Amino acid sequence: MALAVRRVPVEITLPLRQKVLRPHQALDELRLPGDDDPDTGHFAALAEDGMVVGTASVRREPAPWARGGAWRLRGMATAEGHRNAGIGTAVMRAVLDHVASRGGGLLWCHARVPAVGFYQRAGFKTRGRPFDEPHIGPHIAMQRRVGPQERG
Repeated sequence: MALAVRRVPVEITLPLRQKVLRPHQALDELRLPGDDDPDTGHFAALAEDGMVVGTASVRREPAPWARGGAWRLRGMATAEGHRNAGIGTAVMRAVLDHVASRGGGLLWCHARVPAVGFYQRAGFKTRGRPFDEPHIGPHIAMQRRVGPQERG
């Protein structure tokens, strides 16, 4: 499958984010603080037909356990039927490039427990214990450092 990962307006990411991650919420409830900040990056993996098959967003947000600036990864999703095809890895590369091009730093997320292996392959380490996110399921905090010259 030919695939293009592009930086896009947040609205492009919301339908897939809703379908995969938060089906219990309406599209307008999925917007997050910082979505419109010029430093925030929203990424979509687009199939040849233009269908969005992967998404992620990254914004400056301090980690609750760390001092200083950090980046938070949110809304990472791959469409059903398109998983295990390298789409998540391609989107993660775009996220890492975005963070690196803005000086790097701590990148963190609350990962769904079944996705921990994916994040570990991308260099993330777990932090603390799993916790339950209401309506969504078990999550765990994860983090990794991104160098200013690093490219995904």
